[in-house]
Amino acid sequence: MKTLKFILAAAIGVLLFACQPTTPPCPEDSGVVPEIERSGPEPTTPEETEVYEPVPPKVTPGAAATGFSSAPSDAIVLFDGTHLDAWYMAQDSTAAKWALNADGSMTVANRTGNLQTKENFGSIQLHLEWASPAEIIGENQSRSNSGVFIQQRYEVQILDNNDNPTYTNGQVGALYKQKVPLAMASVPSGEWNAYDIVFHAPEFNEAGQKSKSGTLTVFHNGVLIQDHVTIEGIIQYIGWPTNEPHGDAPIVLQDHGDNSRVRFRNIWLRKLD
Repeated sequence: MKTLKFILAAAIGVLLFACQPTTPPCPEDSGVVPEIERSGPEPTTPEETEVYEPVPPKVTPGAAATGFSSAPSDAIVLFDGTHLDAWYMAQDSTAAKWALNADGSMTVANRTGNLQTKENFGSIQLHLEWASPAEIIGENQSRSNSGVFIQQRYEVQILDNNDNPTYTNGQVGALYKQKVPLAMASVPSGEWNAYDIVFHAPEFNEAGQKSKSGTLTVFHNGVLIQDHVTIEGIIQYIGWPTNEPHGDAPIVLQDHGDNSRVRFRNIWLRKLD
């Protein structure tokens, strides 16, 4: 009996020691397993913040997961295929220049600029469907690259990764340069993908300091690929994430500027705050 008590006490001691404050903190405390060591000099090239291992497993989604989904009754419909009235060009607030298609989708108009919503949003549930072209053009980050930026700052990557490896924190479904997805759940090139995203906005105190980190959950074609991950800060192509204070802000769809030809349809959201 004494031996059993000793073993239990030792085991508890090991667990307590393991979750003492460290750098980085225990995953149980932070909810984050760092993928890049945020220490040392500020990166000066994009390659310094690219991650290539481990590679997320490929998962084949169920057939029903990628079907066209109608908006719930309390949703704000941002795009139903009939007009672009909820959007304008991000750089100058002029009328949306992306192509409206006969099949109820819209296509990125190359090098016209990003599209953003006229309305600002905080915490949301967001649904959107997107498709890369069936014709394969380009490779790595230049193949059907786009993205959805929540609050103009936090990007969920859109990319054709079918037989197209890239850095894993920049692949399809990544919280760009921050969180590698748990799986790669894309359908074949040319078919429709669906993202269902739950975003809780970060909070800032009166001094402009972040008092609560934002979080992100993403389902890709019904497959959980981001599980309530902590957002480290504003997405940076080069350098560490930053945390300038901000409030509600638009949803942005990216024109990556390299003939991505990504199509979008059926975009709606529900406010969570």
